[in-house]
Amino acid sequence: MQNPTLSLPGDAAATRLIIDAQNGRVVLVGHSYGGAVITEAGTDPNVAALVDIAAFAPDKGESVSALIADPPPGAPVPPILPPRDGFLFLGQEKFHASFAGDLPAADAAFLAHAQVPWGVDALSGAVSQPAWQTTPSWYLVTTEDKMIPPPAQRIMAARAGATTTEIAGSHAIYQSQPAAVAAIIKQAAAVVAAQQ
Repeated sequence: MQNPTLSLPGDAAATRLIIDAQNGRVVLVGHSYGGAVITEAGTDPNVAALVDIAAFAPDKGESVSALIADPPPGAPVPPILPPRDGFLFLGQEKFHASFAGDLPAADAAFLAHAQVPWGVDALSGAVSQPAWQTTPSWYLVTTEDKMIPPPAQRIMAARAGATTTEIAGSHAIYQSQPAAVAAIIKQAAAVVAAQQ
């Protein structure tokens, strides 16, 4: 589903609408900020597993804003522009290098122009109860990521007790290596199916 990206509670509520519309248990997949959304919405009893793809996996009371407030020394700084009318964008001139370094320039340019406005309230929304505390989770670490530093990804994955895979790729791994991303999702789904 496409997150409205206005607020974390609103995005979690929208996700629960989709969960409730499914016939059976659900594997939630989240990329980047979407990891915070599935962390919040994944407490729904119909959610069987979480899959974070180069994603934020906040703990109780944490927000994405808190997780990016103190980057590791030497970590690249994402090119987030100052808020405009309550929304955030990534600077287009730095988008290719920071978000999609392993994509052709034309593909990265398309992603830069197609980016969804990110509400400031979504950035600051704190998780109420992290689903990964009670739901099996998987995490794909992207080792060439310049948006969420790989060391931070590893810390979040370990904290969540996630089954973790590492792949050399950018933050746009879902587009640069879709088969690898699909394999992680299939792995989670197979474990869930075996338990039913």
